Amino acid sequence: MDGYKVAQRLRAQPELQNLRLIALTGYGQDSDVTRSREAGFDHHVVKPVQFDSLNSLLASLAAGKQK
Repeated sequence: MDGYKVAQRLRAQPELQNLRLIALTGYGQDSDVTRSREAGFDHHVVKPVQFDSLNSLLASLAAGKQK
């Protein structure tokens, strides 16, 4: 099972409605971002990861500032 299927299955569970999902991938084309969103990911991060950006994203999620 790939990450897209995992995201779809998680999104299908009502008790996980507030779960935030981040796709961490090597694919960064617009179509890849669209596919991630359609699968249920909230954010799309392309490798190699810029750790400052990832830390900022995680901090904002922890603070409840991001969907």
